Amino acid sequence: MKRLLSTLIICLASLTLWAALPDVTLRDTRGHNVNVASLAKSGKPVIISFFATWCKPCMRELEALNELYPDWQDQTGVQIYIVSIDQAQDIQKVRPLVDGKGWDFHVLLDPNGTLKRAMNVQNVPHLFVIDSHGNIVYNHTGYADGDERQLRKYLK
Repeated sequence: MKRLLSTLIICLASLTLWAALPDVTLRDTRGHNVNVASLAKSGKPVIISFFATWCKPCMRELEALNELYPDWQDQTGVQIYIVSIDQAQDIQKVRPLVDGKGWDFHVLLDPNGTLKRAMNVQNVPHLFVIDSHGNIVYNHTGYADGDERQLRKYLK
């Protein structure tokens, strides 16, 4: 029975891992609508990182990604989208934070948690890698220094 349950859990997890991005539209910090499902149709890999302005591990992860982003773009064409889960009353903090840090990421706002729920994100930081075929090939919750080094193999 334990073996059957373990097998079922692994199968369900692998189905989630290869799932497509949900058809959810969010606004970016400039007020433009962005359909998340369309991000997977670029033919290039995509990283989506959920964060909050109050989350210290999120800030460390985004700083680490920012350092590697130019090289990754040159090598793979990857685009990084960061999704703020800050609530509506705090959403005005997101753009000044990103601009102040000098991050060159695409920034999406999810104050109602629509994308967060659709992608089953429970805690931040939570990062997804989508391959050039639109498949979610990696997802990870939390951040420890050096986690970003694992991502390169998923970007190719």
